Formats: sequence, C-alpha cells, structure tokens
Amino acid sequence: MKLNSNQIAELLPHRYPFALVDRIDECEPGIRARGVKCVSVNEQFFCGHFPQEHVMPGVLILEAMAQVGAVAVLALPENRGKLVLFGGVKNARFKRKVIPGDVLELECMLTKRRGPVGIGSCTAAVDGQPACTAELIFTLQ
Repeated sequence: MKLNSNQIAELLPHRYPFALVDRIDECEPGIRARGVKCVSVNEQFFCGHFPQEHVMPGVLILEAMAQVGAVAVLALPENRGKLVLFGGVKNARFKRKVIPGDVLELECMLTKRRGPVGIGSCTAAVDGQPACTAELIFTLQ
C-alpha cells in the first residue's frame, strides 16, 4: 500500500507544521510501514535550530518515525479513527545530522502488541546511512 500526503492526512490527525511524513512507500497494516520526509530549508523549526547551522531536531526525527508507525497501526480497519499516542522511547541513538536537502527514509516495524499498547522498532536514514534508531512505545486510544 502506498499513500500520498492527502491519504496520510485521512489516517493521522497531524497537520502543518507537525505533519512530518510526506509519503508512505510501503505499508503492511498492523505490521510495518516505510515512508519519506523531504527536509526543506523552509521548515519552521530551522528558524531557531540553529540559525547559523540548520539541523533537524532529534525529537522531530523521533516524531517522524512515530508517525510512520502510526500509519501502520491506523491502516488496520478496526483502528480507523483512533488516536496513537507516545508511551515512551527506548534506546534512541542519533548517528548523523539531518540537514536541509536530505530525504529522510523512515521505517517502523511493529514488534509487540498487548491490548492498546505496542512497540515499534524504528529507523531513520539518509542516503542509506543511519541517522536515528529507536524503539517507540505507543498506546492506542
């Protein structure tokens, strides 16, 4: 399953400036999703992070990975219209800067689920080079 930005907006409640996924290239509902964030110098957060050297904040990279994972969860018909919230972040590692012009390749594999709580194993990469890895804990409401 592939989704454009309008189709993503049908699943996720995030809107500008917090919609951090431009497209979904692959989605196996309830299992995994792969998506892309095209990082532009026009991003609002670059005004303050940092004016002298633009670097995408790590917390927003984590959020972008979480949004890709949320697409995988919410693509299941029984989850449509529900909300996916952060429950925690484990073992986050930042391996390179993400700067304007980068295409952030995002992937989230849903590894565990017990009731409304689950874990996603997530990665973000640029040109095949890891930028961030983390386990993200979520709750479905």
